[in-house]
Formats: sequence, structure tokens, C-alpha cells
Amino acid sequence: MKASQSFLATLKEAPSDVEVVSHKLMVRAGLIRKLSAGIYNYLPLGLKSIRKVENIIREEMNRAGAIELLMPMIQPAELWQETGRWEKMGPELLRIKDRHDRDFLIQPTSEEVVTDLARNEIKSYKQLPVNFYQIQTKFRDERRPRFGIMRGREFSMKDAYSFDRDTEGLKKSYQIMFDAYTRIFKRMGLKFRAVTADNGAIGGSGSQEFHVIADTGEDAIVYCPSSDYAANLEAAESVSLIAVRGAATQVMTKVATPNQTNCAEVAKFLNLPLKQTVKSLLFAADQEEGPAKLFMVLVRGDHELNEIKASKIPGMAESRFASESEIKQTCNASAGYLGPVGVSADVIIVADRTVANMTDFVCGANNAGHHLTGVNWGRDLPEPLVMDLRNAVIGDLSPDGNGVVDICRGIEVGHVFQLGTRYSEAMGCTYLDQQGKAQPMVMGCYGIGVTRLLGAAIEQGNDERGIIWPISMAPFEVVICPMGYEKSEAVKAAADQLHDELLAAGVDVVLDDRGERPGAMFVDWELIGVPFRVVIGDRGLADAQVEFKGRTDLESENIPLAEIKAKVIAVVDAAKKLVS
Repeated sequence: MKASQSFLATLKEAPSDVEVVSHKLMVRAGLIRKLSAGIYNYLPLGLKSIRKVENIIREEMNRAGAIELLMPMIQPAELWQETGRWEKMGPELLRIKDRHDRDFLIQPTSEEVVTDLARNEIKSYKQLPVNFYQIQTKFRDERRPRFGIMRGREFSMKDAYSFDRDTEGLKKSYQIMFDAYTRIFKRMGLKFRAVTADNGAIGGSGSQEFHVIADTGEDAIVYCPSSDYAANLEAAESVSLIAVRGAATQVMTKVATPNQTNCAEVAKFLNLPLKQTVKSLLFAADQEEGPAKLFMVLVRGDHELNEIKASKIPGMAESRFASESEIKQTCNASAGYLGPVGVSADVIIVADRTVANMTDFVCGANNAGHHLTGVNWGRDLPEPLVMDLRNAVIGDLSPDGNGVVDICRGIEVGHVFQLGTRYSEAMGCTYLDQQGKAQPMVMGCYGIGVTRLLGAAIEQGNDERGIIWPISMAPFEVVICPMGYEKSEAVKAAADQLHDELLAAGVDVVLDDRGERPGAMFVDWELIGVPFRVVIGDRGLADAQVEFKGRTDLESENIPLAEIKAKVIAVVDAAKKLVS
């Protein structure tokens, strides 16, 4: 392609509202333009990269035996009412009405629609397993869209849905898709990790996320450098930091702690280590009738409560923080002085694993301005319900027993779920087994954020000059920059010939025929992130030489004109092999 036939829209400066590197560079490189909050036009170069991502995904999905179809963006509300998600989904679900006042929505995902399709089309065990996928526009009405396409409202996603006869079949389908995702992200040349994840609003029995590793990532990933263990912070298991509970050595004592309302202040005031204190949090779960059910959740003073883990406490799925009046009525003190000693038997005490093994600890006395020291389980208060409740921290023992964990940042770009029968049972999606008996289909769900992948790749690959694309995602693989294209017949002839030869050899090449000054050309193509550059000028041609430079190379090298075609093909092929 020639640059004059494309549409280059580079900018020297990005708008003032950009927040992250990928947003800034995508705007400056002319890949996207904002239409509305969280909604973008994809300009030709941005769309070209998207199509390359889609091609890799399609190739690997087809290789994995998945079958492509296309489901509507607009979905009828009654399908979502069957599964209960019409009521459960929050304002991110964009609800609309047609002229007949019937309820519809703009799809954020398609579990309901594909389940409806399966229940109408699949009747026998002989038709299973099957895996359908699509690449389609999605819409989630984010309250505060930000970070450009990283957290937009409209985006493109590949979503796939497997249907099996039983759980064993699901596990096989799930592994096939997990392997396909691994190949996809490797082919894209991304540094990534697969991590254990929480199932969230999709539901199901197990899931894993794929994260592109980047310092600017929103998600914290807990991993063990000496093993394969990895999980996002929400799902990372935290082992007890105290292997066995010791014997009590202190008498429980009520001490004055005036105006000391958090663990750090109390520890400093009492001249004790923060890890000797216990943080008490009171939650309430509203009931259909009568007062709310109350839970006191305990974590060590230097730890943070993991709210996703806390929501898995039996009865706490729909809980909230207790109100000030509920705290006062239950504990006769303000939030800064709560503790588990002496509370009503109606309050369920739940302790993190580490807290459950603590001795002689400090907690609130349920009396304003006072705390208790020397508190011990069994002697001073009943044994609690014990669960993993805290966020993991750097240096924790790895749950697999193979070292200690570290934490890095990541950008979620893919998620695979074992849905089970969550949707098929709710929607009556059954098949007839070999005995002619109706059985619910067992489902899996597999998503990749297609447009988000562009932002994630840029967050991972950039410098002060612009984007550093993996070659598999770059809008062009090679750019030819002729010096004086319209002024020198020799330059024009050499540039045109190389362009045509590379194009014929299957290289995705662009020839900059705009007549720009060398500096302006170089700045544009480095900003856009084309991996390789060939410079052709009269001075070099006098010696039958051209310049060749990789995007991250410090210096260019002179290559004989007669060898440049082979050189370009060789380096492009080598770069592709690195990510294949």
C-alpha cells in the first residue's frame, strides 16, 4: 500500500483528557477518535490492527474446532428474565424499548441468546459436544468510562460457548479452549499470564483469566516465581501466616485508647506490632422478614479484607456494611472500637485463617475509647468460623507450597469459565441422552476483548517515540521511506520496485509517497509503531546502498540494494517465528 492511498491522521499532541499511555498513543498515532464517552471511531490504521487480531483469533478458534456464527446485538428482555439477570444486572446493562413498548437490551454478553439457540437446535447427545463463537460488538454502560478503549462502553469481543453432555466433557472442552487462548496470545507476541479468577456475574464452577503483564494494569496478579501458581488478587488463596496457634500467655485486659480508632493508631499507642492487632468489620445481610443478619468479619490489623472472599461466607452474598445504628445497637460502640468479645450470639463471627491462629491479640472492647489486650480464642470468646478472607501480600507462602508469592500488574484480555448448568437449567436447555432421558447441557464460556488487546499491547510496548507493536498486530510490518520521492527518478524507481516485490512476497508493506521531509516521516512511522523501516535516498543509491532499521534498534545499518528484499523478508519471517 502507498501512504497516499491510506489515511494517516497523526497528531503532535494528545487531547488533555487522556489518562494512560495507550489512550494517548492511539489518539496521536491516528488509530482512534473519540465520539462520546467510552465510544470511539476506529480509523483505518486502528481497524487494520483489529483485523489482524481477529484473524489470529479465528484461525485458532477454528483450529480448536469451534464454529463461527453471529448473534444479534439487540436481545429481548424475556431471555434475560428467564435466568434472572434482567433483574440482577445493574445499570451497566443498557435497557431499551421498541415502538411497541417491549423491553430489549444491547448485549454485554450472549449466554442467554446462545442457550436459547442451543435448546431450539440441539436435541440429541449425537449433536454434542459443540462450540459456537462470534466476534461481535458489545456494550456495557460503564459509570465512568476511562483509559480510552481499555474501559470503554462499546467494544468488540470474541465470545464462545461450548455445550457438552456432562462435566467430564466440559472439562475437555475447557482445556481445548484454554490451550487455544494460550496459542492466541503467544502468536500476538504478548507477555501474559493465565491466572485463577473469581466467576463474577457470569457464574459457574471455575474460571481463569488471561492477563497481559503491564505496570499500568488495573488488576493485581499474585504469582509464584518458582512455580506455575498464579491468581488475580480477588481469587488468590492466602494461607495462614501462623502455622499452629500457641498457648495463651496474657490475661485479657481492657485498656484505655482515647481517640485511637484504627489498628495502626492503636498499635502505635500501645507500643505493639501492628500484626498483634485484629480489625473487626460488621456486615449486615437483609432478610425478607425481621432484622438483618449480622456478621463480624476479622482480619489481622496489617491485612486488607478481600470483599470477594467475604461475599462467599454463607449468608453474606448480598450483604452490606452495617449501618451506624446497627453497629451501636449490636456493639454499643462506634466502628473504631468494635471487637468480637462479648457480642450477641446472634452475630456470626468469621475469622481469617491467620486471625484464627493468633494468641494474645488486641481488638476493640465494644466500648468507646477502649480496646482489649491479651485476647485468646476458646478462653475469652468462642471459636469462630474460619475462612480465607484477606488479600495476599508479597512474601506470603505460595498455596502450592513451592516458594513465596510476588505481585505484578496485569490487564485482563481473556476469561474462560466452566459454567456448568447455570444457564441450561434456568432456560430448559436439554438434550436426550442414550437412554432417551432429558439432561441439561453442560456449558462453558470463553471471552477475549478484541479491541482491548490493542490497548494492552501498547501499554506493554511503547517508548518516548511511540508504539512498539508485536509484528503480528502492527498495522504494517515494513515502511519504505524514500528521500525526495517526487524529485528523484532513481529514488522513486527503487522505492516502487522494492514496494511491489515485498508486496508480492506477502510482506505487509507501506510506501510513504507523501513527499514529507525525512524527519517528519520518521516521527510519524515511529509513532505508529511500524516494526521495520527502509530508507532510500540518492546518496545511498550512488553506492547501491539503502538503510535498514528495526523500530527498537539504536542504529540503522547499510544494506546493498540488491540484498534488501531478502533482508526484509528474512527479518519479518524471523519476527513472526518469535511469536508463533
